[in-house]
Amino acid sequence: MLVGIGSPALLLAVLGVFSMINRPLREQWTGRLAAGSMTMASLAFVAALVLYLTSSTDMFVLSYGSWLTSHEGGIAVEFLVDSLSLAFAALSAAIAGVVAAFSNRYLHREPGYNRYFVLFAMFVTGMILVSLAGTVGVLFTGWEMVGLSSALLVAFFHERSAPVTNAIRVFSIYRISDAAMLAAAVHLHHVAGSGSLALLFGSADPHVGTVLTGTDATLIATLLVVAVAGKSALLPFSGWLPRAMEGPTPSSAVYYGSLSIHAGCFLLLRAAPLLEQSMVARLLAGMIGLATALFSTVVTRVQSDVKSSLAYASLTQVGIIVVEIALGLHTLAFVHLTGHACFRLLQFLSAPNVLHDLHGLEAAVGERLASSSGYFESLIPDAARRRVYLFALERGFLDAILDRLAVEPFHRVARWCTRLDHFLCDFVVRAAPSILVDAGESGDD
Repeated sequence: MLVGIGSPALLLAVLGVFSMINRPLREQWTGRLAAGSMTMASLAFVAALVLYLTSSTDMFVLSYGSWLTSHEGGIAVEFLVDSLSLAFAALSAAIAGVVAAFSNRYLHREPGYNRYFVLFAMFVTGMILVSLAGTVGVLFTGWEMVGLSSALLVAFFHERSAPVTNAIRVFSIYRISDAAMLAAAVHLHHVAGSGSLALLFGSADPHVGTVLTGTDATLIATLLVVAVAGKSALLPFSGWLPRAMEGPTPSSAVYYGSLSIHAGCFLLLRAAPLLEQSMVARLLAGMIGLATALFSTVVTRVQSDVKSSLAYASLTQVGIIVVEIALGLHTLAFVHLTGHACFRLLQFLSAPNVLHDLHGLEAAVGERLASSSGYFESLIPDAARRRVYLFALERGFLDAILDRLAVEPFHRVARWCTRLDHFLCDFVVRAAPSILVDAGESGDD
């Protein structure tokens, strides 16, 4: 366990320290360290999973003390270990190892090579913390590391303005997700007096049922669904997904094809016992998942670039996985999640080669290959097809809706606060000379 958790964390520390002193390692050493770290983590989690399954033990918690013990209880560093957490951690480490090997060649001699692997190590560390988190503090730390590294990798090519603008938009949506996660954590502390995720993810403690009443369980579960919707690009937050394709292809593969976009689904799987106590949260998750699947199915058919098309195709399956979780099909949902993550990883990494082969085939034929209409298109009447096409082309007008309902009001409040700050500063500056003069006269007297 410690080897699996510590390997990517150690990689992040080593690469981060050398970057801070402006002495980045050579590409050869960075690539070897990344590959070795991911291999050790994968083997450690696979071995831990095999031992867990053969020992037939129940869920247990590994505690490593507390952090920030200046107040009562502090922030406990605990990891919740069971077959689900170990399987997802092993999957994350294995996929990260494949992406690390691919990235080493893909980003060869790229100016931001070292910066990419620092952010990549931060992401893998965050994913493992999310997988094994036993307390809200550990979960929120991993959740933030995943979100921050994601936004920074979207802005990887920061010499252009578009990646930076899109990264800010992605990070803004993540703030909504993180706010919901933080609100759920605060409410859990309020009602239970503890940040233990055993209260949310199932426990043998007979007092759990009395701690989390129906109302409290519904509120926390609903907040978790909102957090998952923001992180996994479910409706109504799907507008940031195509913007995130500005990053390098390997980061798009590991974030929006395989791991990051499934982190929300994994969190819902972990919180399945809590969802079973709240029919409202289950209905909300099911409706959001179904609407996202239908929306993404339509939108992906009109995308003009392969990365956006694959991203919306991934979102279709993520929506279906959320529906499966809401219906209580937990084993099916995890198998679906695992297979889909591996399949989309392969598609994203091979997308440049597929495009190259397609262009070669078109050059040999002498014309562009015609695309045939599918069965789905034949079901739409001709009168409505144009409207559906416009809706899909504009990606459901989600950007405009979010701008009007969230971004613009926030900007107005920010501008009002700026004007208030200027007014108060000007008032203090004008009042300061008279105060000093009065003080001087008092001193003379």
